[in-house]
Amino acid sequence: MFIKTNISSGIRGSIEQYDNVCMLLKAIDEQFESSDKALASTLIMKFSTLRLTSTKGVRDHIMQMRDLAAQLKTLEVTMSDSFLVHYILNSLPQQYGPFKISYNTHKDKWSINELLNMCVQEEGRLLMEGGESVHLATQGKVKYQAKKKGKEKLTSQGNIKKESKCFFCKKKGHMKKDCQRFQEWLVKKGFAKPKEASGK
Repeated sequence: MFIKTNISSGIRGSIEQYDNVCMLLKAIDEQFESSDKALASTLIMKFSTLRLTSTKGVRDHIMQMRDLAAQLKTLEVTMSDSFLVHYILNSLPQQYGPFKISYNTHKDKWSINELLNMCVQEEGRLLMEGGESVHLATQGKVKYQAKKKGKEKLTSQGNIKKESKCFFCKKKGHMKKDCQRFQEWLVKKGFAKPKEASGK
C-alpha cells in the first residue's frame, strides 16, 4: 500500500496490515493517543520552568509562553488569560520588580497583548537606565585609571632599586620561603614536618 511506504519504518512495524485506508489511519491514530498526554506533560514542564534571565528579549519570552499556552490548549489543557498574565509577570527577572508592583496596585487588568506592549516599553526603559549607569561607571573607571597611572609613574621613578621583602614577616632581605617564622608557622599548623637538627 502506497500510504504505508511513506510512513517511517519505526511506526510501520507496529501497525498491522490493512486493506482499507480508513482502518489504517484509525490504527495510526490509536498508536499516538497516549503520546498526547506525554506531550502535554512535557509542555507543562517547559512552560512552568521558563524564565527570562536578563532584561533583554522580553517580547520573545512572552511570545514563547503564549505559543506554549496555545499548544497546551489544543491538547485540552486550558488556562485563562488572567492566569497567563500573572504567570508571565512572575517569570520576569527582579529588574522588573517595580513594574510588577505597578500592575498589582492598579485596578485595570491587562490582556496578553497589553502586557506584551507594556513589557517591551519597560524593557526599553531598563536598557536606557542600564546604559546610563554603565556609561557613568566606565567614565569613573577611566578617570581612576588615569590617576593611578600618574601615581605609578612617580613611584616607579623613585624606587629604581627594590630590595626583596618577606610577605610573611614583612622584613627585608629574604623571601617568604626562606623565612624562619613562616617555616615555624607551617609546622605549627600541620602543613609541614619539623626539620631535624643537623648533627644528630
